[in-house]
Amino acid sequence: MPQLRGKNVAAYLDLRSRGIFDAGTLSKLNLKILRGIVLQDSKDFTKVWTKSSKSTIFYESGRIYFENYQCCFSSLPSEPQLLYQLPKRSKAEKIEDALLCQCPLDKGLPTPSDQKPSLLALTSNNCLYRFSAVTGQQLEKVYLSPHHKFRYLGWDVSQETFYVKSIQNKVTSSARQAGFNQNTLLYLAVFRVFPLQLVGVLEINKSIFGSTVIDVVLSQGVLAVSHSTKTVKLYSFEDILNKYIRTELVLGEPCHSEGGKTVGEAPFGIPVNIHINECPPVLFEVSCFDNGVQIGGHPWHYIFTLPHKKHQGSYRICSLKDNTLAKHGIQDMKCCSLESDWIYFHPDDSGRIIHVGPSTINVLKILSELESDAQFDIVKEFSITAHRDDAASHINVTSSGRTVKRRFYQLDDDPDRETFRMVEYEDELDLLAVVEVTHREDEGKAHVRLHDNNTGALLKRVPLVESWDVTYSHELFFDRDTIVHIEQTKNNNFCCHVYKISRGQADE
Repeated sequence: MPQLRGKNVAAYLDLRSRGIFDAGTLSKLNLKILRGIVLQDSKDFTKVWTKSSKSTIFYESGRIYFENYQCCFSSLPSEPQLLYQLPKRSKAEKIEDALLCQCPLDKGLPTPSDQKPSLLALTSNNCLYRFSAVTGQQLEKVYLSPHHKFRYLGWDVSQETFYVKSIQNKVTSSARQAGFNQNTLLYLAVFRVFPLQLVGVLEINKSIFGSTVIDVVLSQGVLAVSHSTKTVKLYSFEDILNKYIRTELVLGEPCHSEGGKTVGEAPFGIPVNIHINECPPVLFEVSCFDNGVQIGGHPWHYIFTLPHKKHQGSYRICSLKDNTLAKHGIQDMKCCSLESDWIYFHPDDSGRIIHVGPSTINVLKILSELESDAQFDIVKEFSITAHRDDAASHINVTSSGRTVKRRFYQLDDDPDRETFRMVEYEDELDLLAVVEVTHREDEGKAHVRLHDNNTGALLKRVPLVESWDVTYSHELFFDRDTIVHIEQTKNNNFCCHVYKISRGQADE
């Protein structure tokens, strides 16, 4: 029986049955109990389900999607079960992208369907659908535009506002030779969820944001514009709304400036109502490699790589306030590997930073210098290292017993060496799931290592039954008592493997 701070699970269950805890405390207690069960030596993760597909497989929040989101399975039961199968759609109605929306718990909403999770789906014919995430029932349909081809969905603020992005306008060579210049790069349509409401549609124009603009995303209320000059510029989307919105549009209601046509219905769609006629003030600007910059931490910092290929793999951590490089703010693992190391702000909102290399994972934190708040120090909180016998790896023994020392060194991510391939954070159990892969007997073997999020201590190793071919793409999700492994296989097929906590021999 797992122990939790001096009491075992049976004692906590007894207190719970007598209503000793409030809802918040009870939820935390339940997750502590589940964490204790998951980490017990007598509990193993066992593969319970496998399903293949000719199209990409998606997973999110206990749901596995097949056939371009047409078919949905729930991974919550002891073995995944079919939730729904949408009716077959024509090629013109193919789902291009989707977002899963979890309903808010802190406010009442206009309709009962708004209080339940739903799937937002964007189709090839420029329609935005809202389906029930439980039954697949169509709840809403919005026609976006007869003129602009929308292709991508993304969160601005998760579970609050999202955007739909069009494909980029391309000028043909013949048009370019004729002197035709297309300044419009793309369009963004921004919505609120629960209930589904239109914020507005805007055009990203090169004559406003610069001739070198190549892409745009919206994140946390910030419009991030990338340039071919390896520069990223950030703008306040709230300021853009306040200054440049011309007309408030409501889905399903007439647009009086367009002769009373209904907003969001075919063939009219949604017109552009945010007209930016001058470049807004730049909040932040940085030159970086591959247009990659991340902002986070406590206090605010940003991570980037200098815009030269020779700096690839070397990351700089600077204060967002004054662009000052932090002490020990240059993080470089000096890896010799086919795949570069990667770095990001920890998703647990602790403000820490995770730096992942082939054989080492460093969890870093931002500390203020004692004598001054003007400079911050990047210190290592803990490291997770792969088990490697580097001395032995450079020595071979022949069949006659003669020792031969290698004249070359292996790559840090050589298939014969234990290598970290991905890191996932399970927020409810406060665990880091680290995938390590080693090549044995002509095939890759993977283990999922479960580490304490606060100390880095290794608490459990879970072997995966299927082989792990590093030449194909993989995704792994750790969700409470479930591990989901999605892999690409030969002939561009895909396969989903589901593992569940099972009863061990000690409990039988």
